[in-house]
Amino acid sequence: MKKKAVTVMMGLALLALTLIGCGADGTQSETAAAVGETADTQAAETEQTADEEQEAGTDAAAQTGETEAAAEKEAAKTDDYEAVDVKIGSLKGPTSMGLVYLMDQADKKEAANNYEFQMAAAADELLPSMISGDLDIVLVPANVASVLYNKTEGGVSVIDINTLGVLYMVSGDDTVQSMEDLKGRTVYLTGKGTTPDYVLQYLLRENGVAGDVTLEYKSEATEVAAVLAQTPDAIGVLPQPFVTAACAQNESLSVVLDLTEEWAKVQGEGGSSLVTGVTVVRNDFLAEHKAAVDKFLEEHAASTDFANENVEEAAELVAAAGIVEKAPVAAKAMPQCNITYIDGEDMKTALAGYLEVLFEQDASSVGGKLPADDFYYVN
Repeated sequence: MKKKAVTVMMGLALLALTLIGCGADGTQSETAAAVGETADTQAAETEQTADEEQEAGTDAAAQTGETEAAAEKEAAKTDDYEAVDVKIGSLKGPTSMGLVYLMDQADKKEAANNYEFQMAAAADELLPSMISGDLDIVLVPANVASVLYNKTEGGVSVIDINTLGVLYMVSGDDTVQSMEDLKGRTVYLTGKGTTPDYVLQYLLRENGVAGDVTLEYKSEATEVAAVLAQTPDAIGVLPQPFVTAACAQNESLSVVLDLTEEWAKVQGEGGSSLVTGVTVVRNDFLAEHKAAVDKFLEEHAASTDFANENVEEAAELVAAAGIVEKAPVAAKAMPQCNITYIDGEDMKTALAGYLEVLFEQDASSVGGKLPADDFYYVN
């Protein structure tokens, strides 16, 4: 390549000498010398360029080799990972909706670990198994995680937030557009001393209407939905997916207030979030199988993304898992369930502030005291 370029340049020089032969002898000699000098210079520059191109090609090849070696090294790390048996407990509701894709992957033997899932209707059914070591990871309400931490004397850690607020105020009365509009009204909600109760009382107090609103408690969300069905202008607090079901059965009902948004208004920028569900691991299991826990977190994040980005497909999995009876209802409810994946420092900020609010209202709601910093797994 280099020799060919030099040859071409010399040929051009000779051609130039021939073309200028009609000039005076002195001019011809000077011109010939100039042309020859130019040809030599261009030939040298061409040779230098060729050398630089060759060196660049060598560097590029070296960089490619390094990249391929790094990729092979990373692949080797993945190949060296040995699957671990992990027993997971979750609740029959929004906290499990973000988990269904991982459940499906586990059934197909395509997950990183050997997962065994157990679903329950209430957190009380999961806690004894967690304490005894029969479960390694559980997805439970945020305040229950704090209670579990205190009950086990720091024996568990929270590893992610899986669901933000799922509470909505539902009514057939569209004049209710703010917390202040509840003044003089009765609001129906589930049991006293539960999360919906703490959240609503906090919001009423912060909006200055706590003493002007009557709260009437029911034992289950289905009872609140029944009141709304019979008296459409009544006001009730319901979680998803009960909100979607109630509105589907009675077209006069609609969401009048999103309590997650109301919480954000009170907290302001940089404040805590209204947290519904978190994921907790036994510290003994974490100490022995940290890599397996980290793998779970990766797969939980991917499963959450699938639920939010592929609602129709995820709804089919939700129905198949028995979380919601029918896939169409699940598909309508899921976008309002605030299914999420938050870990690390963001998790700590959102959850710590939420638990502080509950603690101020009733210390027993978080197990008597706020968890220490070691409660938060910030990897």
